[in-house]
Amino acid sequence: MKLVIIVGSGAVGKMTVGQELMKITDLRLFHNHMIIEPVIDVFGYFNGVAIQKLREVIFDEFTKGDYNGMIFTMMWAFDMPSDREYIMNVASKFDEVYCVELIADRNVRLERNKTENRLKNKASKRDLEISEQRLLNEERYRLVSEEGEIPFENYLRIDNTNLAPDVVAKMIKEKFNL
Repeated sequence: MKLVIIVGSGAVGKMTVGQELMKITDLRLFHNHMIIEPVIDVFGYFNGVAIQKLREVIFDEFTKGDYNGMIFTMMWAFDMPSDREYIMNVASKFDEVYCVELIADRNVRLERNKTENRLKNKASKRDLEISEQRLLNEERYRLVSEEGEIPFENYLRIDNTNLAPDVVAKMIKEKFNL
């Protein structure tokens, strides 16, 4: 079973590219906010323990099914060893792992932070002032990898600052023959 991990900073386009990639492959999309938003609704805050447990249920049940694979999106703080451990744990559940790192200019990401698709799928981003501040505060983490830091043989970095999501999805599909 295949796993395509799409990582990158906030509002870089992980979910939107994942949506487009799902349209042109037989992979299912599990974007990070599919769990984050319901947990925030129930608890009233970002409960990391609950989010982690629910993700594990999704991965465990998915890998028992008869699927070709999954697209998973997540912000990866490269300066936090726990994020690397988590990614490696998720990857260990799948037979084939592909990693796509999206990077984009901060001003473009600030504009993408306001898009209809993002706000429709991520209720926690609808307070634009708070959402923008969170995006700016991300800079305290290192969300862009250094050369050789991504441990997967099948790795692709795409600067999607000036690329449409469907174009990026096609690039991923072609590169990895998905």
